[in-house]
Amino acid sequence: MHITDIYNQAAAEGRARFSVELLPPLKGDGPGRVFEALDPLREFAPVSVNVTSHREDVKYVERENGLLERHTVRRRPGTVGISAAIMRRYGVEAIPHLICGGQSRYDLEDALIDLDFLGIDNVLALRGDNLRGEHSFRVHPDGHGHACELVRQIARMNEGVFIDGEVEDCHRTNFCIGVAGYPEKHCEAPNPAEDMRRLKEKVDAGADYIITQMSFDNASILAFIENCRAAGIDVPIIPGIKPFSTKAQLTMLPQIFHVDLPEVLVREVEKCPTNREVREVGVEWAVAQGRELIAAGVPILHFYTMGKTDNMVKIAQALF
Repeated sequence: MHITDIYNQAAAEGRARFSVELLPPLKGDGPGRVFEALDPLREFAPVSVNVTSHREDVKYVERENGLLERHTVRRRPGTVGISAAIMRRYGVEAIPHLICGGQSRYDLEDALIDLDFLGIDNVLALRGDNLRGEHSFRVHPDGHGHACELVRQIARMNEGVFIDGEVEDCHRTNFCIGVAGYPEKHCEAPNPAEDMRRLKEKVDAGADYIITQMSFDNASILAFIENCRAAGIDVPIIPGIKPFSTKAQLTMLPQIFHVDLPEVLVREVEKCPTNREVREVGVEWAVAQGRELIAAGVPILHFYTMGKTDNMVKIAQALF
């Protein structure tokens, strides 16, 4: 079932729902940790599980002569496979992330064909991060430099058009295409207006819905939704919430995700003697955010859980 259909159904019924986001297993791990994270959430009926995608990393191995040998490795492969395993085990929609970074158009086309064969018809199209150690995004020689181009490729496959146009009268895919939106502006956008223009480009290219980057400030989220509507973006918008869980996130989240942390939240986290108390503060903040957004008429909330979900169980008990 398409996420847009689930969104519209939840809106019509007046019943708020939620989705969660997880990492694929590290190379060498089985699916056990993912299932351990999701099993406790089953009773709360999440509508979907997003599975992140990670580009290649660089590893240096010392040779016998003392020189370093450069290797390219993928530490978290298996996004497509674990997505299929989640759908089979839980009967919920899995949303694998597709990224431009490190992928050719043909790699992406092959991945989309695999997803179609597996019955996975919801995807999130992203440009992806810079390669570690690089300060700008390096485009694959035969790839995409922007998520908008990836969206267009997926939308054309839905129309039965492949990269080289070599297939006639072919099976058409039926992907529901999600993209990312940034309530506090993408870090590379020169200003909010340009950031909104880029988002509208993705929607005009064929995006069906938007999931926002995490934000700890509902005023920013609601203003973002209002600004999207004013810009002519009328697709469903699903706010993203990150349950705060460690003191280290006070510096890590702004550095990596370029988000602002409300002063009140920072003060409450700084008062906590241990991360156990921090997680409780994070639960309370996420529940308060969720209640306010649900009261504002938001049908689906997206939670960036990533690993352990004990805090998400408490949030689900309070909200859903």
